[in-house]
Amino acid sequence: MTIDTSFRFAIAAVDAVIFGIEGRELKVLIRPVETETTSYAGQLCFPGGVMRSTENAEETLARILRDKAGLDTVFTEQLYTFTDINRDKRSRAVSIAYIGLVTPEVLALHSHEKAQWMSVSNVSKLAYDHFEILGMARKRLASKLLYTTIARTLLSKRFTLSELQAVYEIVCGEVFDKRNFRKK
Repeated sequence: MTIDTSFRFAIAAVDAVIFGIEGRELKVLIRPVETETTSYAGQLCFPGGVMRSTENAEETLARILRDKAGLDTVFTEQLYTFTDINRDKRSRAVSIAYIGLVTPEVLALHSHEKAQWMSVSNVSKLAYDHFEILGMARKRLASKLLYTTIARTLLSKRFTLSELQAVYEIVCGEVFDKRNFRKK
């Protein structure tokens, strides 16, 4: 039996792309890279981290949201597993990415010493492959608006049809005819 010596172990990580709407802008939660000894020092990234040996992906996500983002009340859904060999310059890392959505109340009350909300339109560069993850998360969110009720997780419990339409327009980046929108 021949053993493949080129086999490399991969680190399993979890990254969270958390969206919220403030005013007429789609916002995303970002934070600085924690380790200063890497080539990513000073760059921004999504809350994320390595999965511990005693955790599954959902438990890691809950820990990351609590500890690195200061969030407990978040709708989350798995987005994609990113496996590009060179996605992290430090080591072979596989990332299970999640989309998270918060209501305006959670966004307004959110406070964390390192995590901050940034308009998606102002995000131009992120550490690792997080800009690619952001692109996929935005596309997934926009497509899910068409066949699910996921928009409600970006709104207060009570909302108007105009507020609902605004969510669709902000996320999809287009203006919808009011009469046609209400028919659908």
